[in-house]
Amino acid sequence: MALLAQTLALLAVTVATTGIEGVTLDMAPDSFDDQYQDCGPAMAEALSTLNRSELQQNPLFAQAWTKATAEWHKRGSPVSPLASPAHAIALMAYTMDDLYREFNAAVRTAGRSSQEYRDNFHFKTLHFLLTDALATLRDAQKGQCRDAFLKVCGTRFEAQLGDTVRFGLFMPMFPSKQIGECPGETMLELRTCHGVELQISSEQLD
Repeated sequence: MALLAQTLALLAVTVATTGIEGVTLDMAPDSFDDQYQDCGPAMAEALSTLNRSELQQNPLFAQAWTKATAEWHKRGSPVSPLASPAHAIALMAYTMDDLYREFNAAVRTAGRSSQEYRDNFHFKTLHFLLTDALATLRDAQKGQCRDAFLKVCGTRFEAQLGDTVRFGLFMPMFPSKQIGECPGETMLELRTCHGVELQISSEQLD
């Protein structure tokens, strides 16, 4: 199975699966991008109970988590330098099936209000684990900035020269341009200081 070094960064981009969609880049005001600087320990303590609840509420998350756990065991149950098996499984789950699309769609609106996050965002566990895992991996990789490429199909990005915009989602990027065309293809060349390098299967992000 071919492996690709992919950069998982905290970005914000809308991924369209059909048609050509115009996306105006802005500061992603509705995105939920908490870094848990003041509530990390409390969140970690509640994680086990919260995860059980969300696995019951969110069938897609439950299916991806089960598959990711099996794949993690298959690969020898690696953890280091992450803090726990759950962090490693979360990274693997994010890249499976359609989970990352549904997850990112939910992240795009979960920051609208505390009620939206509390009542409608059923990826609290995954968001915390990914955020915490990326912080750990950035430290392990000495926080280096890197050039990366983001390929998106069916989306046209719109912004004015000189605009300040931000991406507020987790997105997989590649260290080199990807060969092959898709309808409405957009290729962005980015320099990120918030990404980490992962080794994941090229089949996981179809």
